[in-house]
Amino acid sequence: MLVTFRSKSWGNVTMFGDVAQTLLKMMGHSGTVPSALLAKDIPAALSRLKRELAAVPQLKPDSKEDDRDKEPPVPLQKRAYPLIELLQASANQESDVTWEEGVPIP
Repeated sequence: MLVTFRSKSWGNVTMFGDVAQTLLKMMGHSGTVPSALLAKDIPAALSRLKRELAAVPQLKPDSKEDDRDKEPPVPLQKRAYPLIELLQASANQESDVTWEEGVPIP
């Protein structure tokens, strides 16, 4: 499943559903898809998300010989960056944020 976040203040952000739901829960939301955040609730949700992400341990690459050719996993903090930018722009311009399952509409 993919989840697409939308705001009038920023371009759409699409991410894998499991990552999106994890980030939504870190913001204090239930993780329900589809749903929305009102503009007035975004600053608190964004602050909580940043605080929760700071508490997530950084991934360290394995030194196993079998794993040398594998791509390292992308940390949750990096996956969250586009959503953080969308939330920050929405907070600055007082725009609501919605999200739904599916692919982005061009």
